[in-house]
Amino acid sequence: MDDVDAVQAQIARNMLDSGDWVIARLDGVPYLEKSPLIYWLIALSYRIFGVHDWAARIPVALAGVLLVWTTWRYALWAFGRRIGFNAGIVIATCIGLFLFTRIQIPDVMLTLSICMCFWSFQRSIEEDEQHPRRWSIALAASLGIGLLLKGLIAVLIPAGGIFVYLLLKKQLFSRHIWQRLHVISGAAIVLAIAAPWHVLATFRMPPFVNFSMHSGPGEYHGFFWFYFINEHVLRFLNLRYPRDYNTVPRLAFWGLHLLWLFPWSVYFPAAFRLRYKAEDRGSRTRMLALCWTGFVLIFFTFSTTQEYYSMPVYPALAMILGCAMATDSVWARVAPRVLGAIGLLCVMCIAILLFLVRNVAAPGDISRALQQHPDAYTLSLGHMGDLTLQSFAYLCLPLILAGIAFLGLMLACFFLRGRLSFLVIALSMVLFYQASRIALVVFDPYLSSRPLASALIHAPHGQLVINGEYYQFSSVFFYAHTSALLWNGRRNNLEYGSYAPDSRPVFVDDGQFTSLWNSGRRCYVLSDGNGIAHLLETVDHSRLFLVAESGGKTLYSNLAASSR
Repeated sequence: MDDVDAVQAQIARNMLDSGDWVIARLDGVPYLEKSPLIYWLIALSYRIFGVHDWAARIPVALAGVLLVWTTWRYALWAFGRRIGFNAGIVIATCIGLFLFTRIQIPDVMLTLSICMCFWSFQRSIEEDEQHPRRWSIALAASLGIGLLLKGLIAVLIPAGGIFVYLLLKKQLFSRHIWQRLHVISGAAIVLAIAAPWHVLATFRMPPFVNFSMHSGPGEYHGFFWFYFINEHVLRFLNLRYPRDYNTVPRLAFWGLHLLWLFPWSVYFPAAFRLRYKAEDRGSRTRMLALCWTGFVLIFFTFSTTQEYYSMPVYPALAMILGCAMATDSVWARVAPRVLGAIGLLCVMCIAILLFLVRNVAAPGDISRALQQHPDAYTLSLGHMGDLTLQSFAYLCLPLILAGIAFLGLMLACFFLRGRLSFLVIALSMVLFYQASRIALVVFDPYLSSRPLASALIHAPHGQLVINGEYYQFSSVFFYAHTSALLWNGRRNNLEYGSYAPDSRPVFVDDGQFTSLWNSGRRCYVLSDGNGIAHLLETVDHSRLFLVAESGGKTLYSNLAASSR
């Protein structure tokens, strides 16, 4: 657990320890970027199970399970058992859901709330629905919860998709539709859920209102400006400061859905033959899913994007793919052959990699064989570029399991049909994800700093200094449950909060660090590969004592272990 995972986990612990459930803080510095519900849920998990890394992951894991169940139930209601099964198996075993729930981000929860919004909307306006009022309440509650998960985007996506749907159906100005949605009472429910935190945070971090469109270093305008203007408006316009994020090229943002929905994305061509304009429930649902998907993809085409920003369309695409898988069109018959060929190609590539590294030594941990590309790490898949041929020598077991998984997928596609084929493909993907999990364990010394946190816990007490920004060693804060000074770390995520009047003074420059290091009091400094060179240039080597090293990162002290 490192980077954003440990950040979320530590914020929740800080809330539990301090009793302040309004303002998120890291190392005593206000962290105003995100909505609070994921922190509250993690803190609740801690209260029930204790403070553990696995307990921090329970809310995201449960949200993933609920998302699969909700998608299945939605499709079951709209299309029947066969397509409901297909849609459920698509979202449960697609690569995107697995990949983006390995990270402690609230997007799977956001996706669940948005899926509930669209289902509740459709149930509310269905003429044969016996309880439209209950579903309008569910719609409003989902919007309010979404606001506490991810901000305004949780309302914008359902509102945009519903607007486009009603416009195409020529129902946008239908009084009957809006009466069934109970807009006024629904808005009151949304405000009752979401407004209290926003109001409290605004009053806790004045000034209360500021609409400046300029974002730059050293500026502080309170919570309202940073959260609504800087984090929503200026980020959309790519004018936000600090610019601690990257953006996926537009063509890749669209095309990567073939990977995120793999292996079922091979059925996308068959989806073009489905009915969308008819008036039966299934056609209406497919049309709504199309509007839902189209709005999200087009919106983020004009904004800054991460790979997982489109996760809210996964349920919609799962239902469309579930319908395509149930047809008898030409492509629905060709798709398994295409998928089988992809499986065969993957088996061949894995076999070649295993052959090439058969005699390659794998000493120590995998960090020795990786090449760092820090500029790419603002993207979710940035670390994929660190892989080298030698690094696969550390991944032989995951590669073998992945090869078996793709072999099973290939055989299912070529020799089985229907539901049995889908089940075997799904089981093959489960095995592939198990291989991926083992690979992540191999990467743990490189991505996490837990071994360094363990060394720090068992070392004599002293002042900890992080050589760089908080995120680089966030797992040390979590596992060692400590605070630290940040040496030249006043940038990116914590920069804005550091200018708040009640922010803890944890940032030091070169001169302050050198004075502290030479003061005679025991200090520790954590550095990664990029920071070690600067450390060696700054301090006398005779006052550097290595305490621990792991994954290309080091923990030094200014005093020998035996010194008092």
